[in-house]
Amino acid sequence: MLHCRMTHTVHGKQKLLARVRRIKGQVEAIERTLEAEAGCEQVMHLIAGARGAIAGLMAEVVEEHVLTHLVDPEKYPGALNTEAAEQLLDVVRAYLK
Repeated sequence: MLHCRMTHTVHGKQKLLARVRRIKGQVEAIERTLEAEAGCEQVMHLIAGARGAIAGLMAEVVEEHVLTHLVDPEKYPGALNTEAAEQLLDVVRAYLK
């Protein structure tokens, strides 16, 4: 498996951690709701919200990964087709919604 140094996650660490903490709160709300034996509709609504938040987090990390690691602009100036990268990211964002 290829491993890369995720510099964008290091630079955006606090922002990403804040998102993860919000997701953690959403998952804890699901747990509390289940423990309280709430109705299916409420549980499904909370699950859908957490799923959306996780998908948003994934989209953000994928976007930064593509823009940061797809092509090194210093080594390969002009090699990254910006329009193609944006088209790819649009597809990823739509898929993760």
